[in-house]
Amino acid sequence: MVAFADSYRGRRVLVTGHTGFKGAWLAEWLTSLGAEVTGYAIDPPTQPNLFDALGLRARLRHVVADIRDRDRVVAEVQAAQPSVIFHLAAQALVRRAYAEPHETIETNVMGTVNVLEAARACPSVRAVVVVTSDKCYQNLETGRPFRESDAMGGRDPYSASKGCAELVTAAYRESYFANGAVVATARAGNVMGGGDWAADRIVPDCVRALAADDPIVVRNPDAVRPWQHVLEPLSGYLWLAALMLRDGNRYEGPWNFGPTEASGARPVRWVVDRFVCEWGSGSWTTPADAERQPHEAHHLSLDSTKARGQLEWAPVWDALTAVRQTASWYREYYGAAAQARELVEHQLETYQHDACAAGLAWAAE
Repeated sequence: MVAFADSYRGRRVLVTGHTGFKGAWLAEWLTSLGAEVTGYAIDPPTQPNLFDALGLRARLRHVVADIRDRDRVVAEVQAAQPSVIFHLAAQALVRRAYAEPHETIETNVMGTVNVLEAARACPSVRAVVVVTSDKCYQNLETGRPFRESDAMGGRDPYSASKGCAELVTAAYRESYFANGAVVATARAGNVMGGGDWAADRIVPDCVRALAADDPIVVRNPDAVRPWQHVLEPLSGYLWLAALMLRDGNRYEGPWNFGPTEASGARPVRWVVDRFVCEWGSGSWTTPADAERQPHEAHHLSLDSTKARGQLEWAPVWDALTAVRQTASWYREYYGAAAQARELVEHQLETYQHDACAAGLAWAAE
């Protein structure tokens, strides 16, 4: 039991992107809190995938549809009559965005417009959390952690699409929601956790290579990212929406949910080395054409002072614990020691216990 449990028990919640890695973790947490969840997404993007592994299809209202279909989004929000919307549906891969810029921008920008249009047409909606990315910021490579007041930007299609989604949300919030639902955006760091099998993400790349006894191919070993377990931003989203329901416009606008600079901002090689260590064997290499790889930011980190001060939210697990929990999840899953749902529920319980021990407001019993 956690402080925001009463906010979700019996409440109708709509999650877009619930078939993805992050969305499936969120849908599982919401169902465990007693929420009546409607999910809106395309079919799971990978095989295997966490959505199917958790058996979520039978435990929520599952809508298979494209976020770019405005009429369908509006119709399904009307059918669900949610009081909370978590918008996670997106094309979430930086390298895929280089290959499919039109689809990425249409999905990430117009998909967000469609959700906001649906929300303002549905009186039951009281809170909307639009999930974007730490890559929404204009990155001048200064090494300074990004604050919510920093400019939006993006040198690549994915980053630009997330910056645009933020601008669109801000415009809708100011223009259409003054007397309606409370609208916020959430910007998280690079997440890891069990059940991610996406292409071109470092942890799934590690798992695939190690399971096959192949060297891990690491494109940008010196790139610095704000690493965190997937439960860290999800706790922020859930707590933020709970406070939005309780206190309204006080919690609108943008929010960063990232690790502390000291415990989370690490180069990719640090994550890979520790993942190999936790796995028990393995090695890594860089691609022969490393110099011809598409541009990716060298340094990304987030300043979450606002969330710490105004939401009393803080990270629970440092980056090393996140790696250990993630490696343990995959080892047990591939070793058939436990089913996906059992592993997710165990980590949820452990995370909530640790948050309570740390005295975090959302975890108070």
